[in-house]
Amino acid sequence: HPHKPPNDLQRRIVGAEMSKRDSVDAMAKTGAVINVKKPQFVSPGQMGNIVDKFHEGGNDKVILCDRGANFGYDNLVVDMLGFSVMKKVSGNSPVIFDVTHALQCRDPFGAASGGRRGQVTELARAGMAVGLAGLFLESHPDPANAKCDGPSALPLAKLEQFLTQIKAIDDLVKSFDELDTEN
Repeated sequence: HPHKPPNDLQRRIVGAEMSKRDSVDAMAKTGAVINVKKPQFVSPGQMGNIVDKFHEGGNDKVILCDRGANFGYDNLVVDMLGFSVMKKVSGNSPVIFDVTHALQCRDPFGAASGGRRGQVTELARAGMAVGLAGLFLESHPDPANAKCDGPSALPLAKLEQFLTQIKAIDDLVKSFDELDTEN
């Protein structure tokens, strides 16, 4: 087959891929800490490729953040085993958990996403129990009237108590010696 010249769509795809790479290179060159949030359609193992691109650009200061993966229709599920996979494939980059965004519920017909705020504590506790570097979360003085992500935001009045509990779990988990269960 003779090689056909690329059509317009193929040119746009190549251009989009190049601009993404240009963006990664530009971010890497800043030398700043880069927080890379795992897309909901990407597996934890694929995050190593993203981190490699930042390393190739000269920046090893990368934090990985997970908020869950799409499961079925309009539901996010958090894979607790995926946190250690991301840490391993990234060369030991810190991994954090976006606990409030993981609680969002998409309504394809609604103007805004819903949420499961009532489960923020249990999900955060579970995440910290696997030894994460930290949490990302949203808090608001009045979540019912927040302009964004209110249904999954932690009420600001509960933040101190929440962080005290999470810190206690983090301290306990990180006080343990590492247990090699492979051998």
